[in-house]
Amino acid sequence: MASANLRPKKTAELLAQRIVADINRRGNTVGDRLPPERVMLEKYNVGRGTLRESLRFLELQGVISLKPGPGGGPVVQQPDAGNLATALTLLLQFGNAPFRTIAEARSGLEPMMARLAAERMTDDSLAALKASVDTMQDNLDDQVVFLEENKRFHDLIAHGSGNALFGYVVDALLGILDGSAIGIDYPEVRRTAVHKAHLAIYEAIASRDPAASSEAMTRHIDEYVRYAERKFPEVLAAPIVWSNL
Repeated sequence: MASANLRPKKTAELLAQRIVADINRRGNTVGDRLPPERVMLEKYNVGRGTLRESLRFLELQGVISLKPGPGGGPVVQQPDAGNLATALTLLLQFGNAPFRTIAEARSGLEPMMARLAAERMTDDSLAALKASVDTMQDNLDDQVVFLEENKRFHDLIAHGSGNALFGYVVDALLGILDGSAIGIDYPEVRRTAVHKAHLAIYEAIASRDPAASSEAMTRHIDEYVRYAERKFPEVLAAPIVWSNL
């Protein structure tokens, strides 16, 4: 029996799915132009309003960009985790979820990612991970660089896990749980502790030790949560809202 919450898909949404299927069938890549409007109207046998609504929907999803003017039109893009972060933020906001939700999710997910990264990460990605650790160490007095490298380190491990879903999920979670945006500060002593944790995680992954990598990541995330609970309990308890993204 169908759920009462399921809604029939709009014509424009169904058309968007057909357009994406054709992008895949043709083997289009980033930067490729889609057929002009008159061709698409004829091919899909829809009205101009429906087609334009479909294209706007795909633009919002990051699948295409719409170039204005002569020679413009829809151009294939690479969707990123920003769209996922927005969708998750809205779901969590209307579910009255606090920021603690994101911290708990990271505690469950990131140790598994580190375990997989120890088994699957390429040498190039491992070198990039080491570069992130070194850059953080060289800039412990600069919180902006610290935050950039903190995010890059976790992104590299997520994508290095060999599981594409993990990569996008961590990108989205880190986008929502941006410490600087929600009010969590990192004094230099805390930055030094984070660097030490990153170095331990890197060394475990570089040693191709899945268990040690998972344990090191578990300690790191647990330390972060304890720090936030001790210093910024009101931040973790605050409800997630879209404006924080």
